[in-house]
Amino acid sequence: MLALDLGALSRRSGRVTFRAALIWSGVWVALAAAFACIELFWHGRVQALQFVTGYVIELSLSVDNVFLFLVIFRYFKVPDQHQHKVLFWGIIGALLMRGAFIVAGVGLMSRFKWITYVFGLLLVYSGLKLLRQGDTEIKPEKNPVLRLFRRFMPVTEEYVGNNFFARRDRLYATPLFIVLLVVETSDLLFAVDSIPAVLAITLNAFIVYTSNVFAILGLRSMYFALAGVMDLFHYLHYGLSVVLIFIGVKMLGSHYVTIPTEWALATVVLVLGASVLASLLHPKQTSIS
Repeated sequence: MLALDLGALSRRSGRVTFRAALIWSGVWVALAAAFACIELFWHGRVQALQFVTGYVIELSLSVDNVFLFLVIFRYFKVPDQHQHKVLFWGIIGALLMRGAFIVAGVGLMSRFKWITYVFGLLLVYSGLKLLRQGDTEIKPEKNPVLRLFRRFMPVTEEYVGNNFFARRDRLYATPLFIVLLVVETSDLLFAVDSIPAVLAITLNAFIVYTSNVFAILGLRSMYFALAGVMDLFHYLHYGLSVVLIFIGVKMLGSHYVTIPTEWALATVVLVLGASVLASLLHPKQTSIS
């Protein structure tokens, strides 16, 4: 499926249509549901519920990634026909980085129980930060990795087709590579929040990684499906912040109170559903100049 979605179908350059993106988003959700059924018959109800909960958390937090990608692409004026290539390599990088994060996180939490409190506090802090963030403007040019990279590597002023590098008097990076660099480092920051959130549900590395994989692989289709309607969900960041705080508190109290996975899943779905419903019932008011 990875080869089909990111490989064969991505060879055709051009703008991804809303219809195609919507179909592929549905395909990835259906595949995740099918995998949950396999888990149910393979490893039982508990592990299947853990996967579904982790997947819902990762998928909901991925919506923030979509918004960030939209801001980055608009800021750097990335042509529509080149956006899918950035997302292609961005997703490949995310799969590798998150795999390393998960192995490290599971290892640390298995050996050092106090790490649970560190991750819990991190999630509560991230949730509170997101709650205060609101419509704060995101400035990709302040990315520290990008600023450091530009000190050591010259960058062309214009896009050179869909190439990441161009050979002139010397090797130059193109703005498209700069966009990829910003996308990758931004996703790394999101992983710091999202992976501990799933580790609060289970320390089974297989479940944590597969829930991440399904959410990430559907991210490219989700971007093209939601990019034009992101403003409709203006209350969603409140729901995401509550979810992060809830999972953080769950981690902080995990050694004293056990919250069943079913309750955690129901809480996450209820909070996110309420924020989406509130967004639809109370549309964002646009000022008329």
